[in-house]
Amino acid sequence: MKKLFKVLIFLLLIGISIALLFVNNGYNMYKEAIESMPLEEKVSEIRAKENYAKFSELPQMYVDAVISVEDKRFYKHNGIDILAIGRAAINDIKAMSYVEGGSTITQQLAKNMYFTQEKKMERKIAEVFMAWNIEDNYTKEEIFELYVNNIFFGDGYYTVKEACKRIF
Repeated sequence: MKKLFKVLIFLLLIGISIALLFVNNGYNMYKEAIESMPLEEKVSEIRAKENYAKFSELPQMYVDAVISVEDKRFYKHNGIDILAIGRAAINDIKAMSYVEGGSTITQQLAKNMYFTQEKKMERKIAEVFMAWNIEDNYTKEEIFELYVNNIFFGDGYYTVKEACKRIF
């Protein structure tokens, strides 16, 4: 029994060490991104787009629809939704593949502003640090506004105004 306990402690320490390595690498990725272009500059760049839509211009039905599909608890978290991450992790483990994401709107904004789409643990951790930074500096309405002005809507449209003009 003592040997089993020692093996379990050893495996736990290895797991913690690996987790700390991922966190360190993710934090470094976040710091490099911020150093290459500070958040305020990146936000100004997005807001300077020709077809930028302000939150006040967005129909409430559209806002509600995006939130219900992308991040049901958008107004209740600080950029990270632990319940969504846990659900996604369980489903990914069951499938033995990345089949579900647990990212919030803020995390998706962070990814679209600074990082690639590749599914790497370091990038997800960098996204968490960036999401916290975004949440510390912008209101939920500003975050939502930036998000819908910085996502791809298909057919080459990258802003909500461009997509609405084409679709409607």
